[in-house]
Amino acid sequence: MTTDTINRADTALGFDEIQAFLFAETRALDDRQWDTWLSFYHADCPFWMPAWDDEDQLTEDPQNEMSLIFYPDKSGIEDRVFRIQTDRSSSTSLPEPRTMHNLSNIEVLSQEGGEIKLRFNWITLTYRYGTTDQHWGTSFYTIDATGPKPLITNKKVVLKNDKIHHVIDVYHI
Repeated sequence: MTTDTINRADTALGFDEIQAFLFAETRALDDRQWDTWLSFYHADCPFWMPAWDDEDQLTEDPQNEMSLIFYPDKSGIEDRVFRIQTDRSSSTSLPEPRTMHNLSNIEVLSQEGGEIKLRFNWITLTYRYGTTDQHWGTSFYTIDATGPKPLITNKKVVLKNDKIHHVIDVYHI
């Protein structure tokens, strides 16, 4: 399989389209277009950021081990967005930081039918109260490309610099 064409049920989803999909998702985060950002997720999509068990081992079971973020489906993500928008969370950063996401090393790991598994690296710069922070890591997505619009059906985010001095939220990663 090449990265030029990823077959979808009856049409082709090219690498440029995959890249554009990922860029559009992160742009929605940077622009705080929450409804647009949520539209990238399937209703059953888990969103998981495992914790580091030690310096080189990630936790493996979000149900029984520590996670930095875990939402078993989109309703958890929607709840988080609701709390961000309505300031109903003690962890909400006010003012919200300005963010800039950069993606690199986008790889198609597998494609079967309309299911595409991706891996990519990312770095997010945030600015708040005159201070710039950075977070970086690797994300693993499963995308269902069989419908009228591709949807993320599984999202795992590995935060590589997990020694952080403030609350981390969905817009940081």
